[in-house]
Amino acid sequence: MRKTSPRRAAKIKTAQATRLIIVTGVAGSGRSSALRVLEDLGFYCVDNLPVSLALNVAQLASAHTPPADHIALGVDPRERLFFPSWPRAFDELERHGFTPEILYLDAADEVVARRYSESRRPHPLAEGGLSVAEGIRRERLALAEMRERATRVIDTTATTVHELREIITAAVIGARGGNSRMVVGLVSFGYKYGTPVGLDLIFDVRFIPNPFFVPELRALDGTDVRVHGYVMAHPEARRFLTEIGKLLEFLIPLYRREGKSYLSVGLGCTGGRHRSPALARELKTRLAHAGLEVQVRDHDIAR
Repeated sequence: MRKTSPRRAAKIKTAQATRLIIVTGVAGSGRSSALRVLEDLGFYCVDNLPVSLALNVAQLASAHTPPADHIALGVDPRERLFFPSWPRAFDELERHGFTPEILYLDAADEVVARRYSESRRPHPLAEGGLSVAEGIRRERLALAEMRERATRVIDTTATTVHELREIITAAVIGARGGNSRMVVGLVSFGYKYGTPVGLDLIFDVRFIPNPFFVPELRALDGTDVRVHGYVMAHPEARRFLTEIGKLLEFLIPLYRREGKSYLSVGLGCTGGRHRSPALARELKTRLAHAGLEVQVRDHDIAR
């Protein structure tokens, strides 16, 4: 067996102590904004990096005096000459002691298309007369395998820049250390608008009577105490939350054991305006009493 030289062993030890995040995702989903957040959190950031240079940059940064022990690299398929080699580049990183985390930004196709229309910029993969929609489709195909390997997928379809900052900060800080607490994200949404990207667990709450059909509640939403009271007055709603609480109590230690630091739970009703937001807030209260860190995001409440 070939012995590892002391110099190489020292490099591997340094790499193992370095946190490396690869930021990627569809163009227009907020990748550059995510990198700015990481930079504010103290990461050494490099955007639009050819993946074949990832190991070189990581080694140079970690060997610097003082060393950069928090590194974030922005990668996307616009860099077509080298991007297909990313699996080999990641294998090299791991052989040299780095453990790359993949932060994948995503958004619904129509939102990405609208953002490009508003910015009047051409989509990077919509060339040769292709439409923006075709460019998005090509990009998703190129990124499919990387998305499968992602440590965390963040859907920015209905997320503001400030909300994105909070989500990334919670994900990055919450993932530090093996004994860190898991952050549970509760996402209310409406099935009529489609299922948000990046949910780990999805629960359909359309079996609960809909406040929409109560005239005095129709114009309100699930953040209103009257809608909350109506929803929680039904025994099936209370039983549902009790059972979900038991399920999460069982699952969370298992997910944490596998290194997962953020669990995204979707609660879906018809329009995402009444039942799911009300239940998300009630579930947050119950989980917080159990000592969990919980965030609520309403995907479709304003539609």
